[in-house]
Amino acid sequence: MATDKKLRSYDWFGKSDKMGFVHRSWLRNQGYPDDYFKGRPVIGICNTWSELTPCNGHLRDFAEVVKRGVIEAGGFPLEFPVTSLGETIMRPTTMLFRNLAAMDTEESIRANPLDGVVLLTGCDKTTPSTLMGACSVDLPTIVVPGGPMLNGRYRGECVGSGSFNWLHKEKQKVANFSDADIHEMEIGAARSQGHCMTMGTASTMACMVEALGLTLPGAAAIPAVDSRKKVMAQLSGRRIVEMVKEDLTLSKVLTRKAFENAIVVNAAVGGSTNFIIHLLAIAGRLGVELNLEDFDTIGSKIPLLVNLKPSGKYLMEDFYYAGGLPVVLKEMQQYLHNEAITVNGRPIGENNAEIPCYNNDVIVSVDAPLQKEAGIAVLKGNLCENGAIIKPSAASPELMKHHGRAVVFETIEDYHARIDDPELDIDETCVIVLKGVGPKGYPGMPEVGNVDLPEKLLRKGVRDMVRISDGRMSGTAAGTVVLHVSPESAVGGTLALVMDGDMIELDVANRRLHLDVSEEELQKRRAAWIPPAPMAARGYVRIHIEHVQQAHLGADLDVLRGGSGSEVTRDLH
Repeated sequence: MATDKKLRSYDWFGKSDKMGFVHRSWLRNQGYPDDYFKGRPVIGICNTWSELTPCNGHLRDFAEVVKRGVIEAGGFPLEFPVTSLGETIMRPTTMLFRNLAAMDTEESIRANPLDGVVLLTGCDKTTPSTLMGACSVDLPTIVVPGGPMLNGRYRGECVGSGSFNWLHKEKQKVANFSDADIHEMEIGAARSQGHCMTMGTASTMACMVEALGLTLPGAAAIPAVDSRKKVMAQLSGRRIVEMVKEDLTLSKVLTRKAFENAIVVNAAVGGSTNFIIHLLAIAGRLGVELNLEDFDTIGSKIPLLVNLKPSGKYLMEDFYYAGGLPVVLKEMQQYLHNEAITVNGRPIGENNAEIPCYNNDVIVSVDAPLQKEAGIAVLKGNLCENGAIIKPSAASPELMKHHGRAVVFETIEDYHARIDDPELDIDETCVIVLKGVGPKGYPGMPEVGNVDLPEKLLRKGVRDMVRISDGRMSGTAAGTVVLHVSPESAVGGTLALVMDGDMIELDVANRRLHLDVSEEELQKRRAAWIPPAPMAARGYVRIHIEHVQQAHLGADLDVLRGGSGSEVTRDLH
């Protein structure tokens, strides 16, 4: 029997009563030796592997490597599955299920005899969802990112998985790509295990957890198929056992300073706008004060150092060979809280003080940045009372100040039905407005904000227009796209009242998004507005619609913010 009463698992395995017998006896059918129950820290390996999540298809093997490290350090590893979110497969959007996966993770950790947790992550939502759930329990926790794919290849050129998606229509309609051309690109874009190798959301999330201090140094950028990724997994298995002994819980690492570091780093790497909604949700689980404006005040003046698609030229494989995120953390020390503690027990500045850069075209110096000011701009105005965002590094400079006529699509189906109609009254000066794609309205807030331009404008050579919605945008995409408009249209935000022909002003420098319609007219429209019918009457989707918060709060469920801790006092028999 376990003898260390300081371990949480003691309440399951350390007692000589009936329940101690039950807990130990049934686990013995797996063939665990007696000493596993005698005071070893029990480490839960939270695995988001699924064949329906291609980016995480290798994590079943990684779990075995982590177990090796746990056993070497004297721990008792127990792997468990949680809801896996495959960005490229699930409909209508994985964001609808992020909070469900977070709930699954939280309750799986709390209900079981775990002293520490290893999160195996990769695809976009698998990182924030598992971390949100783990934060609400607050045990010692370390993250092992699954790693990016190798660079995509097409006829001798590097291509980014994800990035070509947003060029598909243009290549077919304008560049005259044949079906054979598209097929060849399809085969070569995702050619190894791992998640998207652009600085899309998956890579951004990996960089986020390293910047927060939740991985061993250098973990974010190692390609999934590189043997050094397995070394990192094994070392993480060893380290989590020590973290349990040190009682180094998530709340001790994820301080306000850690969150500020993550905001700075996200700007420096040109990270995804999805970073905002996930970091806000994570902070909400821990009670760390963080708001939408922080992403602008802390991150909008940060220099861009990483030359990766979609804001640059290279891909994650190149980023790793150049030195990876530790190089960025070293370059950015003047902007960071270098004293912030990390999961290896040392400050983040100390971890990254002596890191060389091996390719200054991929990672530039802070003294000669790719852009002097990157990050995210938070917009305010009568069209977004609670805020909206835009990613300047991915936008067209000439459109950052724009006054245009609204062309409105009430739903995504309305958009698909009419966008390529030759009779549609639209030109390159117009503003495309898409409603009904927010957290409640879609539901789930899909990555459709960067909608394709009309075919007739693509044929004219137009490659960007101002687009506004209450939805999100893929981290692999680019364009002058205003996102996360809050309140969303489905709850009666001003976005719901926009009509064809209304003039809209975008002024990024002055953080302004304004609908040029009088307040008197808006009041008339508001009085006549009829809320859309909910998209579901039962099940989890109904729960989501009834409880999801708006984008500026992180789109978590209101009943999930905060945490319940790790204590479970009632037994099962």
